[in-house]
Amino acid sequence: MGMVGGGSGAFIGYIHRLAARLDGQIELVCGAFSRDPKNCRQTGQSLGIDPARCYDDYEAMMAGEAALPPAQRMDFIVIVTPNHVHFPVAKAALEAGFHVLSDKPATLNLQEARDLSDIVYKSGLSYGLTHTYLGYPLVSAARAIIADGGIGKVRKVFAEYIQGWLAVNVDNKQADWRTDPARSGASGCMGDIGTHAHNLVEYVTDKKMTHVAADLTIFVEGRRLDDDGSALFRMEDGIKGTLSASQVCVGRENSLSFRIYGETGGLEWYQEEPNTLIRTYVDRPTEIIRSAQGYLPEHIQAQYRAPAGHPEGYIEAFANVYLEFAEALRTDGGVKSGMDAALRGMAFVEALVESSNNDSAWTEIKP
Repeated sequence: MGMVGGGSGAFIGYIHRLAARLDGQIELVCGAFSRDPKNCRQTGQSLGIDPARCYDDYEAMMAGEAALPPAQRMDFIVIVTPNHVHFPVAKAALEAGFHVLSDKPATLNLQEARDLSDIVYKSGLSYGLTHTYLGYPLVSAARAIIADGGIGKVRKVFAEYIQGWLAVNVDNKQADWRTDPARSGASGCMGDIGTHAHNLVEYVTDKKMTHVAADLTIFVEGRRLDDDGSALFRMEDGIKGTLSASQVCVGRENSLSFRIYGETGGLEWYQEEPNTLIRTYVDRPTEIIRSAQGYLPEHIQAQYRAPAGHPEGYIEAFANVYLEFAEALRTDGGVKSGMDAALRGMAFVEALVESSNNDSAWTEIKP
């Protein structure tokens, strides 16, 4: 793979590199790691990358890699830049003949996502979106239980993603671009972490969110984008729910969770305790499902790398996303496009902002 972004000072690039190499299936061979050529070269040197393949910008990277023999050039790129760069980099890569794996959200806004969708389908190439939390095996287990009718028809969903790191003004690279509309998009907190909760809910229930009634707030004086938000939502099949995201809850770290209740049972999962899934019943005691146990379905057990009692977490979940992408690229059938999730995520953000600006009126999500 090749990487765009992820130079010195960009924490998520380091996480991506750890996840990509965990299973020994992916080799980082080139990169345009920073807009600063010095940073790019230093990053490449620290990673053992051939200096000739540390490019000053992504345009030079696409041209340079395309000029190499097929056996030597990169197979795909991963995009780990601020949001406003996602679309132009993905477009350039696809037009140069390279598959794309992108950090979320896919683009700066919904129109860019629609344009990107057209490019992806015309190219015939694979596009993936790194919604990391879908890589947790017990998230897949929850989805399987619901698909099998294990909690009956779903009625009610609660989703949260609560942080505290922006409770005061923060002066660093990560806060700087996330609170800038030109680089982050129309929403701050909801665009950054609320989209993870949205994606998780749609994945686990296998139902689409259709409408939102949202209230977005800026608590920290001088900030230009929301740092807190809540929404009522409606889903297919009459499912109702609430979604809350905040980055101003002092002391909270990465408290992503879902609670899903059906006619005959419920499921609870908390990202900070990812090796436990709680299952409730109408007529029997609560059940605690643990990771890597033999009673889990084979396709869930296959996602673990260590025996039960050896906790796996965020890096391993991220690695599952990379492993699935790499394995699918090798099958000739390619990867099911992540564009549906990309479009739905951007439409979700647009609907939230519209609703909040319209006194929390019910607003349809229109990908």
